[in-house]
Amino acid sequence: MKSDAPLLNKLEQNRRFLLGYHLAFETDTQRKNWRQIVLLWFSAASAGHLRAQFYLGTCYDYGRGVEKDPAIAYKWYLKAALKGHMESQYNIGFFYREGEVVKQNDKKAVYWYQLAAAQGDTEAERDLGYCYFYGYGVRKDEQKAVFWYKKAAAKDDPKALYNLGLCYKHGDGVRKSQRWAKYYFERAARLGNSAASMQLREIMTHSQYS
Repeated sequence: MKSDAPLLNKLEQNRRFLLGYHLAFETDTQRKNWRQIVLLWFSAASAGHLRAQFYLGTCYDYGRGVEKDPAIAYKWYLKAALKGHMESQYNIGFFYREGEVVKQNDKKAVYWYQLAAAQGDTEAERDLGYCYFYGYGVRKDEQKAVFWYKKAAAKDDPKALYNLGLCYKHGDGVRKSQRWAKYYFERAARLGNSAASMQLREIMTHSQYS
């Protein structure tokens, strides 16, 4: 791709990013012109626009307007992540957690999750809790796991709510409590978490026969 990006000032960078965003997410048309959207984001991203770098990364991640290429997605995410873009930081952590494009490394995953979680990224908070719970990349600490699960649960993350339910059910990092387990399972189930629904059925069955 050729680009006139180095000549773009910040106002023009943002204009192109927003136009691409509008075409991608704010129009009713069923057939999006992803090729045009990619070109707009590419020109803004090449000039240093952080959100354009992130969204361009998603295009390569999911094959929208370009051929799917996780390595190029990683490159654009990293550019934005290094400059503090929250969602990009989470995605870099995810690449390290899964060992996609880069060598699998839980410590590096935790590093990037911590950066994103510090800015309030819900998925990073939840996954950081998961890392603490199982000791992936950090010293195992169930209380810290609960702390991060609660951060994500406060924003209605279904998996974090479910994980908190399990913590209260088994007394992991918290005082064991069927009442709190049921509370978190119910919240997770209302958000469509099928595992939480199964836990609730188990609690109800147990209550009937106890």
